[in-house]
Amino acid sequence: MSDTLAGTRATVIGAGVIGISWTALFLAHGLHVTVTDPRADAEAQVRAGVEEIAPTLAALGLPTDGLTGRLRFEPDLATAVADADLVQENGPERLDVKREIWRTVEQAAPAHALFATSTSGVPATAIAEALEQPERLVVGHPFNPPHLVPLVEIVPGERTSPETVERARALYTALGKKPQVLRKEIPGFVANRLQSALFREAVHLVAEGVVTEAELDAVVTDSIGMRWAVAGPFRTFHLGGGPDGLPHFLAHLGTAMEAGWPALGRPALDEPTMALLARQAEEAFGAEPVAELAARRDRAQLALMTALGEAR
Repeated sequence: MSDTLAGTRATVIGAGVIGISWTALFLAHGLHVTVTDPRADAEAQVRAGVEEIAPTLAALGLPTDGLTGRLRFEPDLATAVADADLVQENGPERLDVKREIWRTVEQAAPAHALFATSTSGVPATAIAEALEQPERLVVGHPFNPPHLVPLVEIVPGERTSPETVERARALYTALGKKPQVLRKEIPGFVANRLQSALFREAVHLVAEGVVTEAELDAVVTDSIGMRWAVAGPFRTFHLGGGPDGLPHFLAHLGTAMEAGWPALGRPALDEPTMALLARQAEEAFGAEPVAELAARRDRAQLALMTALGEAR
C-alpha cells in the first residue's frame, strides 16, 4: 500500500454502481471505508457488488483477502463523514441535491478532509456555491467502472485551491488511476464529450441504414478503437503525417477532413430512432445476459490494459 494511502479513511456517499466500484477499489488499496446511503438495501447491494468485483481486483494484482474487513455502513451522512480523510460523493446528478449533501459534509467532516465529487457533468463551481470553503471541493470524475478503467478527470472549480487539486492528483495516482487535470471547466468534461460526439455519429449512421449497431461496433473495435487505445487521436494523426508529423497531416488531409464536418449527422433520439436502436440492440446482444456481456467486456479490458502496459 502506498504511503499516501496509509491509514486513510474514506467515506463513499451513494451506493450505486459508481459508489460500489469506488468502495471496492478503496478497500483493495487498504483504505478504511464507510459507505453512506439512505436506502434500506444499501449494505446488501454493496457487499454483493464488492464480492462480484473482487476477481477483477485480483486480476489487477490487488489483495482481496478479507476485503470487507475495513468496511462499515452509516446511513446518517454527518456521522459517516465525521472522521473522513476523503469524501467521494456519488449522489444524484442534481445540483440541488449535491449542494445539500456538501453543506452537510462541510459542517461535519474534519478540516483536512479532501472533498471530491464523482459528478459526470455538474461543475464544481456550481456545487461549491453552497460551501463556506469552496476551495476544498474538486471534481474527481471516473470513467466507469472506477475499479477498472484508469482515467479520473480532476476538474477544479473557479475557487478550488491548487493544494486541493494536487492532493486529489496524488491520491488518485496512489490508487493506480491515471488522473488528468482539466485546464478549465466545461460541461461534460472531456471523456464524456468525446464519447458523446462519436455516439452521435454512430446513431446517425445506424438510423440512416448505413450499418447496423453490431456492424458499427465491429468497425470501431477493428479500426480506430485499436489505434486510439494505443496512441489517441492526435498521436495517431501525428504518426499518419510521416516524418513531418501532425503539421504535414493537417496540411495535406486537414482541409478535406474539415470539409466533411458539416455533413456529420445530427440525429434526434425521437420515438422511431429509439425503437430502431432498441430493436437492433435486442437482435445483436439480447441473447446473452447483460452481466455476462459485461464480464466478457471487463476481461477484454484487462487483457488490453496488460498489453498496453507491456507495449509502453
